[in-house]
Amino acid sequence: MQKKKKLENVTLCNACGYHTVCTITKSKDVQSYYVFVTSWMMKMESIMSKEQKSDKFSEDLSSRCNIFVQGILYAYGISTIIKTTMNLYMSMQKPMTKASVKSLCRLVELLKSIEHTFHRRSAVVADSVAHITHQLQSQALAAIATAKKRVISDKKYSEQRLDVLSALVLAENALNGPSTKERRLMVSLALSVGTQMKTFKDEELLPLQLVLKKLDLISELRERVKVQCDCGFLYWHRAVFPIYLDDVYDHAVDAARIHYMFSALRDCVPTMLHAKHLETCDQLLESYDKEIMEVFNEHLLDKLCKEIEKDLRLSVHTHLKLDDRNPFKVGMKDLAHFFSLKPIRFFNRFIDIKAYVTHYLDKTFYNLTTVALHDWATYSEMRSLAMQRYGLMMTEAHLPSQTLEQGLDVLEIMRNIHVFVSRYLYNLNNQVNFTYQFLRKKFYIFSQFMYDEHIKSRLIKDIRFFRETKDQTDQKYPFERAEKFNRGIRKLGITPDGQSYLDQFRQLISQIGNAMGYVRMIRSGGLHCCSSAIRFVPDLEDIVNFEELVKEEGLSEETQKAARVLDSVLSDLTSNSAEGTEYFKMLVGVFAPEFRSVKNMHLRNFYMIVPPLTVNFVEHSIGCKEKLNKKNKGGAAFTDDGFAMGVAYILKLLDQYQEFDSLHWFQAVREKYMKEMNAVVKEQNVQATSQDEKLMQTMNLTQKRLDVYLQEFELLYFSLSSARIFFRADKTAAEENQEKKDKATSNGTPGGSASSSDTTTK
Repeated sequence: MQKKKKLENVTLCNACGYHTVCTITKSKDVQSYYVFVTSWMMKMESIMSKEQKSDKFSEDLSSRCNIFVQGILYAYGISTIIKTTMNLYMSMQKPMTKASVKSLCRLVELLKSIEHTFHRRSAVVADSVAHITHQLQSQALAAIATAKKRVISDKKYSEQRLDVLSALVLAENALNGPSTKERRLMVSLALSVGTQMKTFKDEELLPLQLVLKKLDLISELRERVKVQCDCGFLYWHRAVFPIYLDDVYDHAVDAARIHYMFSALRDCVPTMLHAKHLETCDQLLESYDKEIMEVFNEHLLDKLCKEIEKDLRLSVHTHLKLDDRNPFKVGMKDLAHFFSLKPIRFFNRFIDIKAYVTHYLDKTFYNLTTVALHDWATYSEMRSLAMQRYGLMMTEAHLPSQTLEQGLDVLEIMRNIHVFVSRYLYNLNNQVNFTYQFLRKKFYIFSQFMYDEHIKSRLIKDIRFFRETKDQTDQKYPFERAEKFNRGIRKLGITPDGQSYLDQFRQLISQIGNAMGYVRMIRSGGLHCCSSAIRFVPDLEDIVNFEELVKEEGLSEETQKAARVLDSVLSDLTSNSAEGTEYFKMLVGVFAPEFRSVKNMHLRNFYMIVPPLTVNFVEHSIGCKEKLNKKNKGGAAFTDDGFAMGVAYILKLLDQYQEFDSLHWFQAVREKYMKEMNAVVKEQNVQATSQDEKLMQTMNLTQKRLDVYLQEFELLYFSLSSARIFFRADKTAAEENQEKKDKATSNGTPGGSASSSDTTTK
């Protein structure tokens, strides 16, 4: 029973042509059609682009005629396969496999490619059709003329023979003129009579029938192409569209074929314009448009956007090794093909895939940057990569960005000021007002250290020693004394991480210097911004009042208001660019009176601890620079000008520049190292003849070490000298006070106290 039922089903399928169509839609058969149609398109382009020669005009027309007919026949065959297959699947309620859907969609693309080929060469085709129809009419007339002579040559006239002759004459008359549908119908009717009584030989009749069929096809070429390539039936089979889009996405190399599918989807629009079951056909069109676009967004555009974003993120973060990027293991899609597509026309819009993805990335990057401003550099890099890899011209966010990649983030510094000054290494050459309370805390610790009995007693002893021996040491503080201080202080104890009290004091001074460096960096940026904004003002000393000028001219109230706003802006810019240029002077003025007061006499010994501090700093700096070449770069650094800035600031607060200069410290350092280097050179010359390689290597290393230390001391000297310029180290406190008094006297003020108090208040 089951065998009989199965046999009936097979019989039914064969009867309907189901089995035959399923065989045709296999990928191998579709590939054959693909080869045939692409070959035809190439021949079509070749023949249409070739210039016609007068001596081969007839041959060219025959070639064009054959290629036109062949295109129509391909379109007819493919259209029949698609319609029959889809309708059979639907009527028999058979599920269609993805492979079958892809094959049918490929046939739809081939069908529309034939139509587009005719359309692309429509001007040349229209010109050729007129000549081809004339040639075919001439061939048909020649065949009819031969048969007509045969009938006339027969002297046995009869009514039937006269009817045949009349039919042939009628066919000739119909062919002598434009190849309209009515004339061709008359020719067909006339020849149905004219071919009786063996008027034509068998070898004459078949060519004539072929010519007339070609004439029918060529005369209605445009209409035939339109009918055979019409894909309006896809409206009832639009469920295949999502599968087709998935296939296009997976095979991005052939992305250009999507134009053909959208052209096929548009074919149902003329039919929909005649819809009567709705109030207006616009409702049906909008619904269809919305449905297709939702599917297109879901199965292609959105997937493409997310995949591009994912690729950019993984490429920028390759150092994190978030995913396996080996194309030999995970495969590789070149999605850039989608961005070389021309905009797709659908209904009254053009779908630009490149613009859609660009807008998505712009929007996403902008929104995410607003949430996390510190990621601006990452998204900027992703924009550049999108341009290089996919050709996407993206828009800059123009958000107030942070500068983690190029320096320090002001907002983060202000939130974590205590962390900043302990870790930041100020660079004097790279380059607001810092918080008064923070400096007070640091100076309190500074005062406690200087008040410590062990430190104070050592410094007093060193001061007494220098005063007693300065004549013997040529007014230079001995390097050995500072080195002994640096090493001896370690006996007082060290921290768990191996730092002495002098190391911590050096760090404290560096933190104070970093604070000053931060003030200068921020203020310099502010001045740069102000100068850029005010660069169009010709003379800052002579700015006219625009509001008064407008009032004098009697202009409108709106103009006066605008002039008032302009005056306010110019006033703010002028004051911002002028005030605060003496910000270091202000910070000195705030703390100097307290530092120089009688109750802080213990701070007067600070200048004597500077030499040991410099020795400690140089050892620390060399150690940090050596770590740069090591695998573990923890604590590595190449600059720390905050120390020099801190020393210069504190010396200015204590008015001890002259006391420190009296030590001639850096001259003593230079002489010490030059003396040792000369001694090493002499020893090398003496040992040159001994051929002792180990000794020579040791002496070379010693010379190199001395050179590194001398270079580091020289760098510190230059940094300290530069930092002193900020605090006007060329003048003592007494000289500065006298200068203030002279300036106050010239301005008509009885004394300089008011100016000083103003500065302190600021």
